[in-house]
Amino acid sequence: MDENQIIAWLLKGDAALQYQVHRDLLGDDRKDLQQRIVRTGWGKQFLSKRKPNGHWGDRFYQPKWISTHYTLLDLRNLNPDPENETIKEAIELVLDMGKAEDGGIPLGPSTFKHSDVCVNGMFLNYASYFNTAEKKLCSIVDSILNERMPDGGFNCRTTRSGAKHSSLHSTISVLEGLHEFRKSAYNYRINDVLNAKESAEEFILLHRLFLSDRTGKIINKDFLKLSYPSRWRYDVLRALDYFQYAGSNWDDRMKEAFGVILEKRNKNGTWNMQAAHPGQVHFIMEKAGKPSRWNTLRAMRAIKHFKIENAYRQKR
Repeated sequence: MDENQIIAWLLKGDAALQYQVHRDLLGDDRKDLQQRIVRTGWGKQFLSKRKPNGHWGDRFYQPKWISTHYTLLDLRNLNPDPENETIKEAIELVLDMGKAEDGGIPLGPSTFKHSDVCVNGMFLNYASYFNTAEKKLCSIVDSILNERMPDGGFNCRTTRSGAKHSSLHSTISVLEGLHEFRKSAYNYRINDVLNAKESAEEFILLHRLFLSDRTGKIINKDFLKLSYPSRWRYDVLRALDYFQYAGSNWDDRMKEAFGVILEKRNKNGTWNMQAAHPGQVHFIMEKAGKPSRWNTLRAMRAIKHFKIENAYRQKR
């Protein structure tokens, strides 16, 4: 398929995909399509699973992946109208449960003393996207910034096993939250937020997105598997998609990751959904081993943003 045919195929997908294709590949921010995201398809299905108490699953974090937390993250990634009242109400219910002693979002009774930085990053991501009142996010920002490690990244295991080195999993989740907080024009500790964002990006780039900074070897082969939804897990496409969304400039340390992505491209111009993360789901968006509209869209918009169309064509 040529690029026009691939885009036509993408536009046969869910309203969330249609909206993001128009916005990111065609340069046309179709607000009418954005309004449809929660009225049809996946968005409507997610909202239909909400329980009378206002939560999904067993309240905030359990079970994976049908809890309130991961459902709100899935909804945010569909990119619906940020002023959707149902979603904003669900976020308020989470906040009404109270904060942990460190100011973050507790996963349950055992975490009221110290929260989880990965979850705080993800919460900050969707709470900022849906325009939650800034004052309600300040303690969460404080909690995240207090977890910044000497190498510039983050690791949720610091509160459990005393990790000494940042994790790509944790760092990407926090980065997405910090960027969305900045993008939403909040001002609280903004210089600290920007400094943490810069150091976390540098941590990922130092590792060329998937390689050890000491040995040059692949850190984890799972980082090369293209999955969606990503949940809390890191992979190279998630990282490249973050950098394009953040409007980052090209960095030569992205080269190997783009090489991985280009090698995974199917002959017809699509990318597969390579793996699904085990756990309960509300429904299956795309099947593992099959061409994925999500991964194709994300790969194409990263390629477009970083202007590597020539390399893209050479790989076809």
